Formats: sequence, structure tokens, C-alpha cells
Amino acid sequence: MKELQKLNKYFIKYKYRFLLGIVITIASQIFTVFTPQYIGDAITVLEHFLKNEITAEATKQALWHNMLLIIGTTLLAGFLTFLMRQTIIVMSRHIEFDLKNEIYDHYQKLSLDFYKRQRTGDLMSRISEDVAKVRQYVGPAVMYSINTIFRMTVVIVQMYIISPTLTWYSLIPVPFLAVLMYKLSREINKRSFEYQQNLSKLSSFSQEIFSGIRVIKAYTLENRENTSYDEATTESKTKFMRLAYTNALIGPLMILLIGASNLIIVFIGAKMYINGIINEIGIIAQFILYINMLTWPIASLGWVSTMIQEADSSQKRINEFLNEEPSIQSNTEEKHELEGKIEFKNVHFIYEDTKIHALNNVSFTIEKGESVAFLGKTGSGKSTILQLISRLYDVSSGKILIDGIDIKDWNVENLRDQIAVVPQDAFLFSDTIKNNIQFGKENATQEEIEHYAKIADVHKNIVRFDKGYDTILGERGITLSGGQKQRVSIARALIKDAPVLLLDDCLSAVDTETEERILNNLKDISAKKTTIIVTHRVSSAKNADKIIILNEGEIIEQGSHNQLIAQNGYYTNLYNKQLAEKDVI
Repeated sequence: MKELQKLNKYFIKYKYRFLLGIVITIASQIFTVFTPQYIGDAITVLEHFLKNEITAEATKQALWHNMLLIIGTTLLAGFLTFLMRQTIIVMSRHIEFDLKNEIYDHYQKLSLDFYKRQRTGDLMSRISEDVAKVRQYVGPAVMYSINTIFRMTVVIVQMYIISPTLTWYSLIPVPFLAVLMYKLSREINKRSFEYQQNLSKLSSFSQEIFSGIRVIKAYTLENRENTSYDEATTESKTKFMRLAYTNALIGPLMILLIGASNLIIVFIGAKMYINGIINEIGIIAQFILYINMLTWPIASLGWVSTMIQEADSSQKRINEFLNEEPSIQSNTEEKHELEGKIEFKNVHFIYEDTKIHALNNVSFTIEKGESVAFLGKTGSGKSTILQLISRLYDVSSGKILIDGIDIKDWNVENLRDQIAVVPQDAFLFSDTIKNNIQFGKENATQEEIEHYAKIADVHKNIVRFDKGYDTILGERGITLSGGQKQRVSIARALIKDAPVLLLDDCLSAVDTETEERILNNLKDISAKKTTIIVTHRVSSAKNADKIIILNEGEIIEQGSHNQLIAQNGYYTNLYNKQLAEKDVI
């Protein structure tokens, strides 16, 4: 139950609805307890009639009177039960809505290193299956718990008023029930947690299979993956069956103990009636009805206990993420207008998960409006520099200054809002091409969208589709080719019109002619922007104001195209390999 304490803030938020539900529950149980009393009175009337103690007319009137009271109290109790569900169950839906939003909002705040450690299926499982389990706690479990507490209180008090002795006898099975429920609850909690963990693994496994279906088909691995999936689902079934087996014990045990109470009432009650301790046989009928009224509350203890234990396990998994603090946080709410000067001062960076030393004592300055290209082998630290500028990670040591201000003294949202990024992995959403480009600027007009699509040299491809810009893309933009996805990503970044533009090897999937057209189009639009290009191609870098060569996280060369050619080093060798036949020096 400790994990569920985090939900108390929601009960406080909806306290008026919650308190109203409790009041209605109390009223409902008060009216419910009258029904057995009126039935008992009716049986007593018949008993007196059979003994010729009252007339037939008086018996008829008394029976009609009791019947009307039974119908009235039953209808009123049923209506109040309806209102109880309307308050507490509806409250649980509000809490479910709030909790999902809280988790999603927290997901948005968590840093990139968190997502490198987690699997997508597990993230989805916690915001769907786990929240659904928690909703069962704040709704049905709470409602039936309140209902059980008040019904048992009202019924047992009423039984005690009628006959204390018979009450004590009829409650003999209750302690056995409490012990059994305690032991079963502990086992359910354990098995529920194991099942929920396995369910997350299964969700992650399925998500990866669907995302990588093209690779699986290309390598004809369907049979192998089917076998792996069968193994995973078999394990999940085994854990669920263990949980179901434990849950299945609860109902029969409840019925057994309630049946034992009924037998005790009949046996002890009959002896008390014979011995003259109780004078009316209707009292025995009342007790049987009262005990059976407790059947569902007592039986629901097992169900409620199961829901609480499952919710506790699920909330524990949710809390693991909600308690995760983002490694990148704003130290200020102050906002600055970004101009575009970027300085790296003796920057070192080590990835925490792999311990790879990506950057080693890197220092450089990029002036406002300057274009800079980073070249180097794969793994030399080029993309890491762009991620540090966007503050997706913090430096291990050294400093990064943006417009002379330490990057850690910038509001993160404010900083990223003024940087346009084209990532190495051209991710597109399962939406229209128009909306994917408009993602960079929500209120962009159709003319603006087409304008930037033309700059990215993708407009002519888009208009060839039957629905043009309204074409729906498949997951991750699968409808488009690699080059088209990159160019749509470029259009999405350009439409943002940010003062800093980061291009992370975003022309790798296009041919050299298309690359040349895009770079020429970018010259005018990026003239007043600080533009940083990460690339493997000299053709993408040669027109930049400055070119920086990285090797194993260190700067080995930097300067303009002509300066680097004159040095006759790494850049010259790369240039000769890639462009010697096409370019004239």
C-alpha cells in the first residue's frame, strides 16, 4: 500500500466528489438494512396468524404494509447505489485521466539518457496497462471497500441489537476469513508484480518485431521470431495462470465460510427458539438475510484485495518512472533572445551508459551567422557536438557558452525553441506530409509549407502523390524513400526559422546533384543564421565558412576549405578521394 500513497493527492483534488460518494454509501447501507427487518416482521406476522393470534384481515394489512416498505426501501437503496457509482467510479475516470497526463508529461521532461535505457514497449505498458490497474483501485476497489465497511458495520450492529448471542455465533468464520485473505493477498501481490513485469517485456518484444518487420522479412526470419514469440507468450501465460489460480481460490473460500455461517445460524437459532431464548422465528430469517447481505461484501474482500495488490504492483512500476529525475534541468526561468554565437571551451564528454569518451578537450568558436561544417570518421564525436549544443546532454567537464552565457544558465525550453535540428535519423510521424512539415511551425500557411519544401528540393516529389501534401505517411515515414524523408525533415527544420540551424548528416541519402541543389538553396536562407553541418562528404562542407575535422573526439584540423587544402592533411586526402575528378581547385 505504500506505493499507492502517491495517489492521495488525487483524492484530495476530488475530495468533494469523494466525500459525497461516502455520504451516499452510508445512506444506501442504512436503507438496505431495513429490508431483512421487514421480511422478518412479515414472517412473524404469518407465525402469529398460524397460531391464531391475529385475524386474517390484520395479517393481510400487515403483509401489504411490510411489502410496500420492502419495495420502497429496496428502490431507494438501489437509486442511492446508482448515485454512489456515479460519484466514485466517475471520480476514478478523472484520476485515470490525470495520472496518464502526469506520466506523459513526465516522459516529455525526462532526458535522452533515460530513453536510451528504456524500451518503448515498457513505456507504453506503464501508461496503459499499469494505469488501468491503478484505476481499478481508485474506482471499484475504493467504492467496494467503503461499501463493505459501512454495510458490515450497519448489519452487524443491527444483528447485535436483535440478538448478541446469535451474532457472535454467526461471526465465528470471520477470523478464518481474515487470515486466509491476508495470506492470499501477499501471494497475489507477488504473482501480480511478476506478471506485470513479464507483460512489459512482451509489449517491448512485440513493438520491436513490428518496427523491424522489414528486416525480419528481408532475412526470412519469420519462423525464428514466431518461435521466440511463442516462448515469450508461453512464459506470460504461465505467470498469468499462476496468478489466476490464486485468484480462483478466493470465491469458493468466501462461499464456504458464508455457508458455514448460515448453518450456524440455523442450528443455534433453532435451539434458541426451542429453548424460548428468542420468541419469533422471523428473527432467524432476519439473521440468514443479514448474513447473506454480507456475502458480497465479504466475497468482494478477495476481489478488492486482488485489485489493491495489483494496483500496488502497477503503481510501484509507475513510481519508478515518476521518481526518475531528468538529468537535464533548467536552472532559471529567465529567457534570452538567441543570437547565435557558440563557444566550446575544453569540453570533455563521456556517455554514461557506454563510458565512451566521445569528446576530448574540444575548443572552438562559432560566430553569429557563421556556417561551420564538422567532418570526421564515424564515431569521431560530430553528432555529439550537436546534441550538446541542443543540451540533450550536459558536458562531463569544460564549458559551452551560447552568446557568452553558460548553456546551463539558459532555460532549456527557451534554448531549444530557438534551435532548428535535422537529426541523423530522419524521423517522421504517421501523419500527412503537410502536418510533418508544419510540425516546425504550427500556424504555417500552405504557401510557407510549399516554399520550404521547394528549398529542400522535395516539393516536386510530393505533388506527384495522388493526395499531394495530404498524403498519409506510414509509421516512421515508411511511405517515403530515405532521401525524401531527409528532405521533408529539412523542410520541417527550415520552416521553424530559428537563428541556429543544426544539420546532422541529413544529406547522406540523396545523390550529389540533389545535394548540390539543396546546399545552393540553403545559402540565402542560412546567410543570417548560425549553421552547423555534420557530414561525411566534402561536397557538403567545402562552402562553409569554417571546417572542423574531428578524429576520436579531438580536433585535428580546422579552417576554411582553401586553408585546409593548403595544409595537405586529412581534409586534403578526403577531398582528393571524393571530389578530385569533379572540382577544379
